[in-house]
Amino acid sequence: MTNDTALSSPALAAATALRDTGTTVAVAESATGGLISASLLSVPGASAYFLAGAVVYTYPSRNVFLDLHRADVEHLDPVTEAMAAHFAETVRAKFDADWGVAELGVAGPGGVPYNGGIDPGVSVIAIAGRRTASATTRTESSNRESNMWSFARAALDLLEETVGCER
Repeated sequence: MTNDTALSSPALAAATALRDTGTTVAVAESATGGLISASLLSVPGASAYFLAGAVVYTYPSRNVFLDLHRADVEHLDPVTEAMAAHFAETVRAKFDADWGVAELGVAGPGGVPYNGGIDPGVSVIAIAGRRTASATTRTESSNRESNMWSFARAALDLLEETVGCER
């Protein structure tokens, strides 16, 4: 990204919705590598709504940041909206936030063997709070960085849409 608004632009609507509703958010993200959190934090006044963000890319990070163990999710298929919903509720509760956001995905360039094989360009996103929402994003691309940004934008859009219903 070449301009100084590359991070804040996709997050502005979600940040405004959080501020307008006086609510807080905590984020657990995987394939986006911190882009959701960084985008929310790049909007001035983020301390009013942003409580925590964790990149939960590995099993050890999920254990340390969310106190999630393999046994806690063994009943859930990986990279599914149900698993993202579990992560969203876990991060919301862990940080006592009004909203939890979770993103899990396959940025690429290769796929993963879970669930019989998942191609790159797939992300599942969930929002937990007074309302819940989830979505699956498919880019049909193996471009890792492009997918990371697409997944982050989709998560921020879903957050804004879900929190915006509270206005």
